[in-house]
Amino acid sequence: MNAENPLKPWRTAGLSVDGVKPPRTSLILLAILGLGAAAYGWFRSVPRGVEVVAARLGPAVELVYATGYVEPRRPVSVVARTTAPVRDVLVEEGDSVRRGQPLLLLDDREQRMLLDQAAAVRVRATLDERRALTLYGQGWVARAARDEAVATATGARAGEAAARARLDQMVVRAGIDGVVLKRDVQPGDLATPSRALLQIGNVRDLWVTATVDERDVPQLRVGQQALLKSDAWPGRVIPARLVELTPGGDPTQRAFRVRIVPDDRSGLPIGLSLEVNIVVQQKANAVLVPNNAVSDGAVWKIVDGRAVRQPVRVGIAGSELTEVSTGLKPGEMVILNPTADLAPGVRVKPAGPAKAR
Repeated sequence: MNAENPLKPWRTAGLSVDGVKPPRTSLILLAILGLGAAAYGWFRSVPRGVEVVAARLGPAVELVYATGYVEPRRPVSVVARTTAPVRDVLVEEGDSVRRGQPLLLLDDREQRMLLDQAAAVRVRATLDERRALTLYGQGWVARAARDEAVATATGARAGEAAARARLDQMVVRAGIDGVVLKRDVQPGDLATPSRALLQIGNVRDLWVTATVDERDVPQLRVGQQALLKSDAWPGRVIPARLVELTPGGDPTQRAFRVRIVPDDRSGLPIGLSLEVNIVVQQKANAVLVPNNAVSDGAVWKIVDGRAVRQPVRVGIAGSELTEVSTGLKPGEMVILNPTADLAPGVRVKPAGPAKAR
């Protein structure tokens, strides 16, 4: 008796290949694959709705952002030249002052007594000088005695002048014309040469001191244009100019200070905080697209109703628009927010009318 063939044909009804009928599961899998291919082809043939915009010509501006505050260009700290209690404060914050105007009075009782003592010494020395000169003229005293009396009188007069000058130091005066910006003293406080009592500045000679990240410093140059804004004046932009870049930075904050002079300094209160945008680069006619149209160094254009990935070189990048220096022409349609599954050749159509941006 012949042994049974282990490769015995299936006895399942259906199609067969070389006399061998496939199992039912294989037929089902083939059907699914066929349907998937058909569905994929149908999916590619249906245009996908996308949001588009036309590349356009416009100004491109690259800015360096910073924050700053208004301060006088040459503020003066007022200190006493001697140590003494403060007797009276003659000015308030915001007062206008003139050079030489008294600002503070210090307790001068001790200095007045010292001046009286020096004056008495001067009177006695002057009388001795006159007597010695008279006697020398009559031949009663030697020349050495006369010279000693003259020197003593001269020293006494100098001592009185020094005491008078120290008394004058009990009145603290303004060193410049300006406005009292800060007052940090009250009657009864002890004034010392190391303590700032007042600050004076010229409100017509102001600038903005701003802090710039150290990564942006290589792009800055004296003379660059700047734009100033403040929440105090919504919608107002103040033109300004970069006039100074400090040579030393702050290593803890990794930042540098810059000084900016506004074109119009009227009405700027000292201490006002400002947003500063320094213009480091600008082009008048650049090809611009929204930032969300550029991804991984390329844009997606629409050519004959299909998506085409176009590599581009970007230039100035702003907060909303990016310059495309090569790879794109004005008027060409690009896709906004391209999805990761967007493939070259996929049919697309604008989901709505293109909007100018």
